Amino acid sequence: MAASDHPLLHGHPSIPSLPSRHPVKHTTSLAFVSIPKPTQLSSSLHPHSPTSSSPIPAIRRLCLHGDMDQALDFLPSSHESNLDEDTYISLLRLCEWKRAVPQGSRVYSHISSSNVLLSVALGNALLSMFVRFGNLLDAWSVFGKMIDRDVFSWNIMVGGHAKSGFFDEALDLYQRMIWAGVWPDVYTFPCVLRTCGGVPDLVRGREVHAHVFRFGSASEIDVLNALITMYSKCSRFHDARNVFDTMPRRDCISWNAMIAGYFENDKFCDGLELFLTMRDHSVEPDLMTMTSVISASGWLCNVSFGEEIHGYVVKGGFVLDVSVQNSLIQMYTSFGNLQQAEKIFSRMESKDVVSWTAMISGHEKNGLPEKSLEIFDQMIMADVSPDEVTLASVLSACATLGRVDVGIEVHELAKKKRLMPYTIVGNSLLDMYSKARCLDKAMEVFRGMREKNVISWSSIISGFRINHKSFEALSCFRRMQSYVEPNSVTLISTLSACAAVGALMCGKEIHAQALRRGLGSEGFVPNAVLDLYVKCGRMDYAWMQFNSLKEKDVVSWNIMLTGCAVSRHGDLAIDLFKQMEEEGVWPNEVTFIALLCACSRSGMVNQGREYFNNMNQNYSVMPNLRHYACMVDLLGRAGWLEEAHQFIKEMPIEPDAAIWGALLNGCRIHRQVDLGELAASSLFELDAQSVGYYMLLCNLYADNDRWDQVARVRKVMRERGLTIDPGCSWVEVKGMVHAFLSGDESHPQSKEINGVLNGLYERMKSAGFNLPENNMLDEVEASKAEIFCGHSERLALAFALINTAPGTAIWVTKNLYMCQGCHAVVKSISKIVRREITVRDTEQFHHFKDGKCSCGDEGYRMRNLGLNQYGE
Repeated sequence: MAASDHPLLHGHPSIPSLPSRHPVKHTTSLAFVSIPKPTQLSSSLHPHSPTSSSPIPAIRRLCLHGDMDQALDFLPSSHESNLDEDTYISLLRLCEWKRAVPQGSRVYSHISSSNVLLSVALGNALLSMFVRFGNLLDAWSVFGKMIDRDVFSWNIMVGGHAKSGFFDEALDLYQRMIWAGVWPDVYTFPCVLRTCGGVPDLVRGREVHAHVFRFGSASEIDVLNALITMYSKCSRFHDARNVFDTMPRRDCISWNAMIAGYFENDKFCDGLELFLTMRDHSVEPDLMTMTSVISASGWLCNVSFGEEIHGYVVKGGFVLDVSVQNSLIQMYTSFGNLQQAEKIFSRMESKDVVSWTAMISGHEKNGLPEKSLEIFDQMIMADVSPDEVTLASVLSACATLGRVDVGIEVHELAKKKRLMPYTIVGNSLLDMYSKARCLDKAMEVFRGMREKNVISWSSIISGFRINHKSFEALSCFRRMQSYVEPNSVTLISTLSACAAVGALMCGKEIHAQALRRGLGSEGFVPNAVLDLYVKCGRMDYAWMQFNSLKEKDVVSWNIMLTGCAVSRHGDLAIDLFKQMEEEGVWPNEVTFIALLCACSRSGMVNQGREYFNNMNQNYSVMPNLRHYACMVDLLGRAGWLEEAHQFIKEMPIEPDAAIWGALLNGCRIHRQVDLGELAASSLFELDAQSVGYYMLLCNLYADNDRWDQVARVRKVMRERGLTIDPGCSWVEVKGMVHAFLSGDESHPQSKEINGVLNGLYERMKSAGFNLPENNMLDEVEASKAEIFCGHSERLALAFALINTAPGTAIWVTKNLYMCQGCHAVVKSISKIVRREITVRDTEQFHHFKDGKCSCGDEGYRMRNLGLNQYGE
């Protein structure tokens, strides 16, 4: 129950009820009135029995000695108490000091049952105790019953709510304090200002700043320090500096607040310059100063300055402090100097959880995730309990290594340590499970998270995308916008999902959203938009986006080169590469993969060979396995199969499955069964689990009417537990993406879709066109088309025909290779309906218009199909 829902608050004339809100998870250091520690007397002076008939002297003596249990034993059992106010206050302060919650509640119960009036002093003692216990409900009850309240009463309530994360309630209490005619003091303002910074709420902060002048606290150094912190938290470091510069006097906290304000707003150079100015003013830094400066040095990656600061720390005697040593470890790991970080770590006499976490995180961020896990094991053996940051770093290492087994153990540890409510742990688990392709576990974590921030949503969207569930990624993105605003990382993942399913209109909407929110040029967003247009086959849009980029990095050029390759414009790719060189952009390994692919798709064998031979000598790019696979594909597609085989045998590095797969694909195109079987034999020795390679072999056999061999390969696949992904096609209609699975009749318009297809088939048959499926041989358990295509693109096409205006172009994206039957059918439909139809399969774009395809029927052997005027 929220504090404002307590029944005692309602109807009270002077305490309007507060709206219930969930606490905001922030940490705010608050000024509380310190409770004096009871004087410790020797055991010889400890009284064990009352010395008078009244319990008051005995209780006071026992409280003075800190003997709480015996003091409580002297509480009268009768409701008619003869204890005075000071005695109750002594008991309450002792309970507060010892954090004795049950005993404190017992004293409060005794006060309530004795009908003692709650004076300011007694009420404040109760308020202080309950706030210290975090019991805001009983604090509100006491506050409502108090005869009168002073500034201390209000300060306790404001500070208590702020400390518990109820920032809005704390600020509302401050406002009501002003309405009640109670003037804030030097203790009120720092607490309220830090609360404004914690929200952050600049408007209220400025209002409180005005109150500082109004109530005569403009010269109080603690209040001015709090103003500096408030403005810094609200990203108004210019205002913070103005307060700092006009201070009549400053202490070390003033300098620390201003320096930290610069650092928090990424003004590291300004902060470090102010630190040097602090030294010029002969102000001695403290531990907080040095930890901030060391951290800033790490962020700047200024090695020489960092080493100077390290020397200053040693000379100043700060180096023995654990917090300073931890900051030094973090600084050196940010420099990549793990050896120095390990030296500091090994010399530490006392290592806390931050020390271990700094080493774990430092190794993980420097590309040594295995070492991170080793240090984590050492930490557990040293009996140091990890915190949420530790587990997040360990899970990041697990994600990098693919060690889902260790990740599951860390997940269980997080549950045991009750660290799951921390968002950083949930986000790290999402990332780890997504990268390990454990989407069910990732969704389980996501659903169980109490608080989901933009990183949480971005992680699950990215998880769907990298696990080839782009349709689900787009649905998740739509739900996300009802809760949090997406950032550039979210938009990049979502644009990638749009590109995967060909959702052009959805992608354009996201592009527009990025421009409206000022994210259009942030990070990888411009290249993600460019990639969207290229993968959707809209090279006109892609060129517009490319030419609009103020800065074109190598990734931008590579995306355009890839677009030229997919659209079979090898000459254009070569011209673009020359322009790239002229503009001084140095190519990388991906650049040459795109170039070689462009040459391969365009049949430019000599040019491809030239680029391959010169990439190391002229551009210092050493060919890797992917480049060799591109060369094999180049030779194979051109029909130079024996030369491709010889090229593999002469490779200086051991060929992988992709290289043999490229040769197998060339054999499939040119129907070379013997060499294809040799390639498949070598291929399956390296990779016996990839379904796509079995599909290539089946296609090779099917194109050569070896249906018995198709059946044999299918049997091997079943024995190895390999299944083919069901055919799935996506089509975008009116800004919405619709997915169609092979044989799925669950779509609301299934009857209409099948009716349209059957009508088109009848028109084709009447024109003399025989459907390809009718010519497949009976001895095969399923036709080649049904096995490797599923015809899902036909369902998507029919749906688009029903739901779009005549003449509208249709774009379909497919997750599998388009069979020759569907290729012929869609060609015929394009002429019948007089529409432009584009189908993007795993191989290429097929642009159909007037019964023709842009691919020129490459790889399709249209024999025995009886094509007439509706086909070629």
